[in-house]
Amino acid sequence: MQISVRVKPGVKGATRLEKQEDGSYVAFLHARAHDGEANKALIELISDEFSVPKTSINITSGAHSRDKKISF
Repeated sequence: MQISVRVKPGVKGATRLEKQEDGSYVAFLHARAHDGEANKALIELISDEFSVPKTSINITSGAHSRDKKISF
């Protein structure tokens, strides 16, 4: 499965993943975009939401961008 995710790092409040009308997702992360912290938090969030192991989740594009393609 492949999904498109727009990441919003450094938000206050709960970490969450919201599905948009176009089928993409927006991830609100408490972690900052520094030293890969936001990417690690995103992988953990996707693992919890879709019940897949963290090791099977790959950021296929956008590792240094807010818009990412994730496959699992």
